[in-house]
Amino acid sequence: MTEDAILDALRSVKYPGFTRDIVSFGLVKNVTAGNGAVSITLQLTSPSPDAARQIKQECEQVLRGLAGVKMVHVDIRMPAGQPQQAATGGQSPWAHQNKVPGLSRIVAVASGKGGVGKSTVAVNLACALRHLGANVGLLDCDIYGPSVPLMMGTRQRPTISPEEKMVPPVQYGVKLMSMGFLLEGDQPVIWRGPMIMKTITQFFTSVDWGKLDYLLVDLPPGTGDAQLSLCQTVPLDGGVIVTTPQEASLGVVRKGIAMFQKVNVPILGIIENMSYFTAPNGQRIEIFGHGGGRAEAARQDVPFFGEVPIFTEIREGGDQGHPVVVAAPKEAPAQAFIRIATTLRTAVPA
Repeated sequence: MTEDAILDALRSVKYPGFTRDIVSFGLVKNVTAGNGAVSITLQLTSPSPDAARQIKQECEQVLRGLAGVKMVHVDIRMPAGQPQQAATGGQSPWAHQNKVPGLSRIVAVASGKGGVGKSTVAVNLACALRHLGANVGLLDCDIYGPSVPLMMGTRQRPTISPEEKMVPPVQYGVKLMSMGFLLEGDQPVIWRGPMIMKTITQFFTSVDWGKLDYLLVDLPPGTGDAQLSLCQTVPLDGGVIVTTPQEASLGVVRKGIAMFQKVNVPILGIIENMSYFTAPNGQRIEIFGHGGGRAEAARQDVPFFGEVPIFTEIREGGDQGHPVVVAAPKEAPAQAFIRIATTLRTAVPA
């Protein structure tokens, strides 16, 4: 029984909720075999006890199915400071022992699908928190399609500190980091999963964020490598889900909620974007339907953070790199985001 044969067998064990296996995620740290006995060590970076138990059970089942194997030992190691009984059935509350120094609250802004205005919400929510007096950072984790540089109106590259860390540029009082700052023009990113994971890790460990009350993380749509990497890299204080009212969007929102639940990240609330449009004559037009976000929040038993109607000013602000919360904070389009930011601060005070 060779190490390669054991690793090949373990590639059938998927990380709970994802299509990738534990070997490609780099969770298998040690493999030994001899005299019919196989022993492996797994190092998890997510503090989810349910995920640990499921992975342990599936590994044991797979290894016992190999010819000649009579004894199997699977050692699950949780993140530093995480009680080991979590892997064997004990309940372990979400702990913050791995928090990045200086970052008080880290909140992911996510969506199950593209086209719902998630980045627009993230940008204006960051500016709204800054408007309310908080120290805020915004991390663009959409490696393939970074949009924060455009929406925040800056292409400034990060500088390097004496400690050889990247110093994020600041725009409108918000510290920013994005793959878009590191690329030339419209250069595409053609990377596989491991490179994405490494980059996201560096955005936390190799960036001098200083002291922030809130770091908002704009995730790419879906439930893939970037989301799992983030949850494995740093303990999130929660996730905010952005949706539009129609059922096509709400259906995949449920998948996004399930993904966060699988990695033990609490859902702070749901935001319904593009709720309705008010015509010049005052008629309210519900282009994508209405009320789906509130109804889904009730169905999932999570808070509903509020509605963001369709305003031309919101789209123009994003295209021009001048978010509406900064351009006209007292007007109705900006006030929609400021109300949501106020709710967020109540849910997770810094």
